[in-house]
This record gives sequence, structure tokens and C-alpha cells, in this order.
Amino acid sequence: MALTLPYPKFRDAGPAGHLPVVGQAWGLVRDSGIYRGDFAHQWIRSELKNLGVTKFGDLALNDKQMPEERRYRLAVTVTDITTGQLVRLPWDYRRVYGLDPDEQIVADAIRASMSIPFYFRPVTLTSADGLTSTLVDGGVLSNFPIDSFDRPDGKPPRWPTFGVTVLPNLPEGNDQVIPGIGALRLLGPPSVLLEQLITTMFVGRDQTYLNQPWVSARAIRVDSTAVNFLDFNISRTDAVALFEKGYEAAETFLSTWNWVKYLERFRQYH
Repeated sequence: MALTLPYPKFRDAGPAGHLPVVGQAWGLVRDSGIYRGDFAHQWIRSELKNLGVTKFGDLALNDKQMPEERRYRLAVTVTDITTGQLVRLPWDYRRVYGLDPDEQIVADAIRASMSIPFYFRPVTLTSADGLTSTLVDGGVLSNFPIDSFDRPDGKPPRWPTFGVTVLPNLPEGNDQVIPGIGALRLLGPPSVLLEQLITTMFVGRDQTYLNQPWVSARAIRVDSTAVNFLDFNISRTDAVALFEKGYEAAETFLSTWNWVKYLERFRQYH
């Protein structure tokens, strides 16, 4: 599916979008995002509907060992810039917004999670008490929330969990984290510092997190340095190459994975 997606359609500008530069600037000023994100939203909604999924209630799990608010097959991370926190949907619908998680639309949460600031329009969500929150990409606060998999009750995990990260290697991949930021280098040393500062703000938490042994031991790292993460004109050749990098990284990781040793080293319970 990833190799057949019409990626260029994800960049759906507004009515003035056909005007180079001016149209994008208008979308940014008027809607806080160059692109509407409607194509992606509708595509996700359609694909999920084909699988019989519309609301989070369709993804509910009957697992009594899990906390009630976490009994779902999917958790989506979103940054709420109104309340200043990372929220995990559907887990936080009731706690933060007073909404019934089973009744919330899955595609809406996914659309919110892809709202890269200034690139795709942010999404709004109104709580039960009338507060309207602005939601953007969860990656603003965490691109690698692998702790979502962990049990909050302190008991041993029932199965291994893995995270896959596609962050570029730094520093050679600085300009791949935020496309176009490399142009700042033309302005001299202060701009180089600014570039490094902005990049660290976006990925620093995850880099520090990945350096922790208990996280690194279950992280499959895919080098995406050669591909800009907003490259919606990616060629099939480059897409296949990135896919193969991921396949190779996963194969290498799993060939040495040892569940028993992982438990002995990182999950000692007394």
C-alpha cells in the first residue's frame, strides 16, 4: 500500500494553491498551514471503513488485564498546543476532554497526528465543557513514544514490544528533519547555531530517549537520511530503497533478539 499511494495528492493546497508561493503563503496565513490535509483524511477514512472501522469503539479490546482506558488496538499521539501536553487518543479523550472515546472518529485522530506545524492545517477538538483545543503532530513532543507499550501497573510484560524509528542520522541529516532549514547556513555562523537548535528541539528528546539501554534494546533503527520526510514527490525507486532499508534493519534486529535475556536485564521483578 505504501508503494502505491499517490503521495503528491497529500499536498492539497487551498483555492489559491495554484498560485506559486503566493498560494502557499495565503494558506499559511489564513489557515495556519500550507496544505488542507483533506486528501489524507479522506483516504484514511476510506481505508479504515473498508476494514469495518469508523469509531474507536470498533477497535476496542476485551482484555481485563489492561487498564480500561487503554483497551484499544490503536493509540495515536497528538500534541495539544492549547493545554500544552502530549495526548494519546483514544486513551485521553475522557480524561482531558470529557468525551466518550468509543464514539470518536479514528480518522480524525490520525489526521490530527499528521498536522505538521505550518505544513498541514491543525485540527480542533471541542471538549465536553466547551474548550476548543488546537491539535498538531504528536512528533512535536515525541516522535518515538515507545513507552505507550509498557504496562503501567509494574507487572512483567506479557510479550515483547518493538519500536521502529526512521529519524535521520545527525548531523549529516539535519536538513532532513526540517526541510529547507539548511538554507539558513547561507547567513553565517549564527544561523548554523539556529539550525542546530531548531533541529535539537524537534528530535533531541527522542535521541536522548533512544540512548537509554532499555529503549535501545527494543528499537529498530532505519536510516532515512537520504529521504526528506516531507518528500511527497518521492520516486518509486527511492520508496523501494527505503522499504528495503527497513526490511534489512528489522531482519538484522530480530536475528539477535532474545526475549529471555531482555527480561533478565531490563525487567527484573521481585
